[in-house]
Amino acid sequence: MSNAMRRATELALDEKTVAAIRAVLKTTADEVVRAIITEVPSYANALSGRMGGTIRRAVRTALGHYLDLAGGTGGGADASDAAYELGRGEVRDGRSMDALLSAYRVGARVAWRGLAAGAVPAGLAAAEVAKFAELTFAYIDELSAASAAGHADELAARGLAHERHLEQLARDLLAGASGEVLLTSAGRANWQPPSTMTVVLLPAFQARPAYRLLDPSTLVLDDLPDSTGVLLVPDGDRPHLLRQLIGRNAVVGPSRPWMRASASYERAVRARSLSPEIRDTEEHLAALVLSADPDAYADLRARVLAPLLELPATSARRLEETLRAWLLHHGRREEVAAALFVHPQTVRYRMGQLRDLFPDLGSPQRVLELTLAVGLPSTEG
Repeated sequence: MSNAMRRATELALDEKTVAAIRAVLKTTADEVVRAIITEVPSYANALSGRMGGTIRRAVRTALGHYLDLAGGTGGGADASDAAYELGRGEVRDGRSMDALLSAYRVGARVAWRGLAAGAVPAGLAAAEVAKFAELTFAYIDELSAASAAGHADELAARGLAHERHLEQLARDLLAGASGEVLLTSAGRANWQPPSTMTVVLLPAFQARPAYRLLDPSTLVLDDLPDSTGVLLVPDGDRPHLLRQLIGRNAVVGPSRPWMRASASYERAVRARSLSPEIRDTEEHLAALVLSADPDAYADLRARVLAPLLELPATSARRLEETLRAWLLHHGRREEVAAALFVHPQTVRYRMGQLRDLFPDLGSPQRVLELTLAVGLPSTEG
């Protein structure tokens, strides 16, 4: 049994008293509304026009239910349901629960004054006045609690819906959806598009903790395949972002216009597949370029390095390493030797072998092709 219902069972209002109170309900309701307008600024505008009429009817209905309760004819459940919906409506109108609770406090005071003014002259015994007051405030407390529950439930529902809209926007961005779709998703999520976005890949269990360190407008997904999490960071300062991600297994893609966030995502995915050691994709552009088309790169190596295929695998691998160092160090023998940890004479000998295998080693086109072909260390053998 609710507190208000228990108080009602302790109060015996006769028909004469009930009739006297009912006669002042409309006047009391109007006084309640005027007091709320005066004392609770959040309702100064809300209680005008059609909305004002709706709320006035709600106040009269609540008081009517209260009188039914006081007279022993029920009404509490209907009033609680209405109060619950009122709490939900406050969220839709953008008002906090504090404002509604203030209105309830003002309403309780004014309602008690008005109802008592009708009950006491009607002969309500002094011993019953205190019970009547207790019932009034217990009833208001229950309405307040019902409204608070409605307010909290609506906030939770809206928060969940908002989170789902943000997640859908993130999925649309990663999928490379059209500009029209992205603008619709952003509007539905009430998300202000930035100029650029940077995609970060990291383990799913690290996604939410990392997200809390970043810009609040960051989008997050932590339910992608392979236990992968994704952060889409708006207008991020790259050095600062990299510092924030220290200690996490993150791969940071390039910054791209927000509608092209999928390009940042795709590069981060490729970088992660290329090497688990890559953190900043901008530091590995050459490797990413050379690995962009694996079949084409394999064909290039097979054609350009064909002379090495005639040699034993160990010799071929050693000459390829020498050729790579020679190209990187522009033929400076001492530097090549230092990079390979061999004697300069060894470099000279190996380069003699390479010139026999590649007679046109000095031509610009051959240098370009060989540089590309040996740009990534061989994984063969």
